Amino acid sequence: MDNGTEEVEDRGNKEGCSAQQRCKQMQNHKILLKETFQFFTEGITKQKKRTLLNEIYTEVYITEGGSGEVNSEHEVRHIEAASKRSATFEKPIKCNDIFKPLPGQERDIRTVLTNGVAGIGKTVSVQKLILDWAEEKANQDVHFIFPLPFRELNLIQEEKVSVVDLITKFFCDLKDFSFFTDGNCKVLFILDGLDECRIPLHFCSNPKCYDITEAATMSTLLTNLIEGNLLPSALLWITSRPAAASQIPSQWLDQVTEVRGFNDPGKEEYFRKRVSDENLAKRIITHLKSSRSLYIMCHIPIFCWIAATVLQRILAEIEKGEIPKTLTQMYTHFLLIQTHEKRKYTHRNETDKGMIFKLGRLAFQQLQNGNLIFYEKDLKECGIDVTEASVYSGVCTLIFREEAGLYQSKVFCFVHLSIQEHLAALYVHFQLIIQMKNVMKPANPSLYELHKTAVDLALQSKNGHLDLFLRFLLGLSLESNQNLLRALLPQTNIQSQWSTDETIQYIKRKIGKNPSSEKCMTLFHCLQELNDQSLVGEIQRYLGSGGLEGAKLSPVQWSAVVFVLLTSEEQLDMFELTKYGRSEECLLRLMPVVKASRSAQLRNCGLTSKSCSSLASALNSGSSLRQLDLSGNHLLDTGVALLHCALTNPLCQLETLQLRNCELTEKSCSSLATALNSGSSLRHLDLSFNNLLDTGVTLLSSALRNSLCQLETLRLSYCKLTEKSCSSLALSLRSGSRLMHLDLNGNNLLDSDIEVLSLIFRGANCNP
Repeated sequence: MDNGTEEVEDRGNKEGCSAQQRCKQMQNHKILLKETFQFFTEGITKQKKRTLLNEIYTEVYITEGGSGEVNSEHEVRHIEAASKRSATFEKPIKCNDIFKPLPGQERDIRTVLTNGVAGIGKTVSVQKLILDWAEEKANQDVHFIFPLPFRELNLIQEEKVSVVDLITKFFCDLKDFSFFTDGNCKVLFILDGLDECRIPLHFCSNPKCYDITEAATMSTLLTNLIEGNLLPSALLWITSRPAAASQIPSQWLDQVTEVRGFNDPGKEEYFRKRVSDENLAKRIITHLKSSRSLYIMCHIPIFCWIAATVLQRILAEIEKGEIPKTLTQMYTHFLLIQTHEKRKYTHRNETDKGMIFKLGRLAFQQLQNGNLIFYEKDLKECGIDVTEASVYSGVCTLIFREEAGLYQSKVFCFVHLSIQEHLAALYVHFQLIIQMKNVMKPANPSLYELHKTAVDLALQSKNGHLDLFLRFLLGLSLESNQNLLRALLPQTNIQSQWSTDETIQYIKRKIGKNPSSEKCMTLFHCLQELNDQSLVGEIQRYLGSGGLEGAKLSPVQWSAVVFVLLTSEEQLDMFELTKYGRSEECLLRLMPVVKASRSAQLRNCGLTSKSCSSLASALNSGSSLRQLDLSGNHLLDTGVALLHCALTNPLCQLETLQLRNCELTEKSCSSLATALNSGSSLRHLDLSFNNLLDTGVTLLSSALRNSLCQLETLRLSYCKLTEKSCSSLALSLRSGSRLMHLDLNGNNLLDSDIEVLSLIFRGANCNP
């Protein structure tokens, strides 16, 4: 055997050993991840009985969504908006298919950003993907998965490490890293919880890094990994709450998805899995459906757990008390149950008051700072001794958890933002009724002044970060909740003579003065927490008696109409303005409802370009609108020019636009052609009965030849067209236009021109 043959055999033996070693290493890694992720910790970290994820897992709804742009609104606003969306036109994605191209996508997907509000199911989806991979049920084309939660990366942000060092810190069983340089080995990094990241991500100023053995700051490693300078063939899955999603520049993202939580069937499936007694599960579902505000919150899986914990005990008569109908009642019962659990296992209750005050203070301070994740120093600032975790775990095991992840460093958080907000409100409320201290405005220690200050601060907040806190704070002042507080802290003399009448009147005045629909929605929810249904009841009677046609409503009443429609059980698939009034004022008042609808029928309602301005604003802000009919209105070219600005925005997903008989000219064609050339989502456009002339159609025809143009249907009946328009359209059709339907009825066209167009359409299997 010559030396060349020996070298080949030797290299082959080495490669064989390397492959065997890698296979063994991969199997060991799968075993480790299976052991780590097979159990489901539903709001609990330290519990005696653990549940297998596969026994209770309920699929959450994930869809292609968003542009990754900043969205800093409060979580509840997202949930309320999501509750009105219909899934008819959306593209659902299973978590195991997160890297598979959607229908119509022809590009490879390397980096996916999945956003969703806190507790909506992002981390559980990550856990399910990892477990299915480790159990060899899915994604077996991936050789290694490395979950790297941001909350644990925060703890080593001051260190300089290489990629290899980083993996070794989290997965010390891995010794051979040659797979990183093997082009046939696929690796997936999961960066969970971008919103918890305390590492500055300087994409513009960080130095470039290409070597996986080169030590660098965590900021540099992360930005280079996301940009693809490090391990360009590696897959990346990043999860985030919406407010933090914009930290990753859009050019580094191949796909943006959104976790919507449970849809209505998913909610019921969850309770049937969570509650073993079938009849009890049915009763829980029925009760939640009877309270719209509670049922909306059930989109959040963690809230379903809270509701199941409370209602399972009350409806089964393990705990006595009024069945919760508001969020404040639900969360106060939840806290009460956890306190009882603490007393049962520790046989001590003398520290309840101190613990709740300290936790409430921590919750309030960190809410003001916008923090969801806390470290030892944060706790110590509030007088919480970390070494006494066992004492605190009695009342807080399910509310306030201590987590030790793969890196085994302590991180603290409340199970969900809403629990933090409830405890913060409890702290502020207790400070007033027990200490006679208004922590939000020290000079005025009265219930009305506290409420007034809290309302004003919530309305001033641009992102609504105090919305739910405000609802809890107001709800705690009701006598029914005061009784629960006495059960929570029996040794405390809680005053109950406070009246909320002034607060209710103040909120109603604010509703009348506030033009923001989101803020008005919050204020109406506040009235519900205060058990005041006067405005809503009045509007429900109006709507029940045949509509609002001819009714003269005040601004407060119009806001109530919006609230009633947006919190109704019915999906807003079709909004018809004529049901409420044929006027521009009516449309502008109900614009939040239009924005939440899939289709808006606004035909022949006396609208002008002023309506187009408001509609453009709605479309620019991520409206659910897919179909818009403005036919028979006095819009003119100025109105279409306003709509054009929205049609060029990537956030606008409008697919059908009907502008029949809107007094338009060729100027409108110029605006629409610009939108079509920019990749507008428009698929169907109706411009019939307008004075467009051949010059206008020539502009549209030019746009049809653009590969970015998505238009499939174009209706141009009675637009004063001649054979010149046919020539322009014929040229576009021959150039590969996507047009499938063309309507030219009622124009001054020659039979020969129509025949030419028909032949072209027949060749393309289209419909003239």
